[in-house]
Amino acid sequence: MGHPSSPLATAALHRLPPLSMAAVLLMLGTAGLAVPLASSESLGFSSRQTNAWIVALYGISGVLCVAFALVFRQPALIGFNNTLLAFFGTLTGDVGYSDLAGATFVGGATVLLLAALGWTNRVAGLVPRPVIFGVLAGSILPFVAGIFDAFGDERLLVGGAVVAYVLSRRFFSVRFPAILPALVVGLILAVVTDRFGELPTSWTAPALDGARPTFSLATIVTVVPVFVVMVTLIGNASGIAYLRSQGYAPPVRTISMASGAAAMVGAFFGPTAICQMSILTPLAAGPETGGREGRHWAVSGAGTGWVLTALAAGIAVDVLRAIPLPLLLAVAGLALLGVLADALGEVTRGPLRVGPLVAFAVSSSQLSIAGLGPLFWALVLGTVFSVVLERDALVAVPANER
Repeated sequence: MGHPSSPLATAALHRLPPLSMAAVLLMLGTAGLAVPLASSESLGFSSRQTNAWIVALYGISGVLCVAFALVFRQPALIGFNNTLLAFFGTLTGDVGYSDLAGATFVGGATVLLLAALGWTNRVAGLVPRPVIFGVLAGSILPFVAGIFDAFGDERLLVGGAVVAYVLSRRFFSVRFPAILPALVVGLILAVVTDRFGELPTSWTAPALDGARPTFSLATIVTVVPVFVVMVTLIGNASGIAYLRSQGYAPPVRTISMASGAAAMVGAFFGPTAICQMSILTPLAAGPETGGREGRHWAVSGAGTGWVLTALAAGIAVDVLRAIPLPLLLAVAGLALLGVLADALGEVTRGPLRVGPLVAFAVSSSQLSIAGLGPLFWALVLGTVFSVVLERDALVAVPANER
């Protein structure tokens, strides 16, 4: 009698890892709301402008996630680039709201043009793939280290989540997402210890005040070069490199064109920067999300959730604040443990060593020069060290890994 239902049970088991990871991605993506909120406050956006911006960031990202998952059956996680949004926040007093929106429109048009002309790979090829993984590893390291920072703040919640994660990895199948028991145990402990905040009880449609992009040469010169590098190299190139490392053949040109078009459309709601999420892509496309053929469901689920987040822009912050932040940070770190191990393996396996390790070190630092943060300089310095000190080894790197 059990045989007829066993295929259904098997299918449900296979869907569990990606759906569980979709929940994790949704929460982590919602946690990223803190960056645009901080930048909007720094730039002096009104509440209506901020709501419109959040709707664009989450709504466009969510639609693209669902579209790529269903059309290409690949876990190409598309979202807003928090590094760029933080960079926008540093321009306080230097640029106006409409000028910044206009600059991101031009930046998106540039990315779109590079993709249409087939030059995206040329731009991405300027940085060796091991250096990109060095940047990825360095950007992930603080999340993993954050497990222990969070443990110092919330020993019971974080400790319970860590124990649940370790026991799940030890006793359950590798196809079962260990991050799910960690999250569930952490949330249960938060509720039991009265650490879970109050959820909003009502919903109202977000009040929107769209942007009217204007084009200032000074703002364009300041923003567009950073925009193109961040979207093309730190965002899309890192995500594409990881997808390829997992055996996928991502539609590079389509991803790049979609990133450019998304920025152009989003500019009418605020300074929008959308591309592959280099830090969270390994969660969606990595082994923790189950079999390779079903990982796109995690992206589809997260994208659907982000569309709902856009519709609930007015209460999204209250939902985020209900979950204890140390628990959220610890879950993120646990989910990225395996990703960090894989990235460090790519960094150290050779033939390039110095450049990727420099990229790893710089991206782990707090370096900031000319308003550009450590991820940008990690790409630059890692590439320079490889070209100058490892020229012979660089020639030995296969063309598709440069």
